[in-house]
Amino acid sequence: QVQLVESGGGLVQAGGSLRLSCAASGSIHSINAMGWYRRAPGKQRELVARITGNGSTNYQDSVKGRFAISRDNAKNTVSLQMNSLKPEDTAVYFCNAGVLSGGSRWYNDYWGQGTQVTVSS
Repeated sequence: QVQLVESGGGLVQAGGSLRLSCAASGSIHSINAMGWYRRAPGKQRELVARITGNGSTNYQDSVKGRFAISRDNAKNTVSLQMNSLKPEDTAVYFCNAGVLSGGSRWYNDYWGQGTQVTVSS
């Protein structure tokens, strides 16, 4: 079994910064893409940022230039540095990873439990 555990959410004023981290653990053979998604109240879950195994990244337009995703392949972790936060960034943030676990023939999607980010104006 594979688990993703997020940390680093919280309450911050507009213009502030937060750093989210996610650690994958369990029976992991390899991880391809890792990413962060968010779900704001009354909205569908959306991609925030994604990073492939070789480090290629893509971002939602609204966070480009403010957020930065990174990963540590040796530690099976992914982080999201969020700067210049805005009230519209308020959401539950979820970590996602495509994992090839021990005994599996293909990659499966795994999700963290979510961490709340609240940006006050």
